[in-house]
Amino acid sequence: MTSAGSPGPDWAADAIDPQIPSPARIYDYFLGGFANFDIDRRIAARLSAILPDAARIARANRALLRRVVRHMLDAGIDQFLDLGSGIPAAGSVHEMAWAVNPLARVAYVDIDPVAVTMSRRQLGADPRATAVRGDLIEIDEILENAQIRGVLDFRRPIAALLIGVLHRVHDDVAAERLGARLYEVMAPGSRFAISQIGRADDGDRGERIQAVNRIVIGKADRLRSPAEIAALLSRFTLVPPGVARVSAWHAEPEQPAPAPPVLDGYVAVGLRE
Repeated sequence: MTSAGSPGPDWAADAIDPQIPSPARIYDYFLGGFANFDIDRRIAARLSAILPDAARIARANRALLRRVVRHMLDAGIDQFLDLGSGIPAAGSVHEMAWAVNPLARVAYVDIDPVAVTMSRRQLGADPRATAVRGDLIEIDEILENAQIRGVLDFRRPIAALLIGVLHRVHDDVAAERLGARLYEVMAPGSRFAISQIGRADDGDRGERIQAVNRIVIGKADRLRSPAEIAALLSRFTLVPPGVARVSAWHAEPEQPAPAPPVLDGYVAVGLRE
């Protein structure tokens, strides 16, 4: 285990305290990644004890990202703004986009320095993509960032992705402003995808969600109902099927179909007309 005063692994950014867990690194661990510390793995074990489905939920979220990116590509969009992108894993947005369109452009944004360091390392000096550190609350700074503006052309349609992140934004005014500012700067034909943990609607789901969140980040998440998620996209036109469960949204045909994870969030995509 790396101590706070010892040199960290070569993927770690400077000034990271390996004794403080990170949601991004815990998610990386559940996806089978290596960019995580002992503290993250210990928290992951505690999460799994409370919620045995935790790793499956992470994989379901990753599968949703693949379906969303494919949806955007099918809609003819070749620019992606991935907000709260996390630590890169197999099937990152740029990998999926470039497999279909080698000219696609991708900008990653995350508040976690490890996520940004790893993304930059993976991307190298490729002019088609960039990774910057940013806080979703400060959406103006993100949209005005020179690196992002150097990669994305806001005069053309853009796919903004907010996958598995919005429940971390507790401030409803900030969440509403995020969607409003994206709408203002996006060209017609752009799309904005949101997914997050939903408001509990059965059994002890709410208590289990919040127990998990208090372990990871020390506070409960902001759970939202389908109506609240739709309201965040009120300026956009909802793309069919509207607000849906993560497991059901553009689900891939399988035989037999897998049961949804115990904590199955909501997802919606809005079109900027």
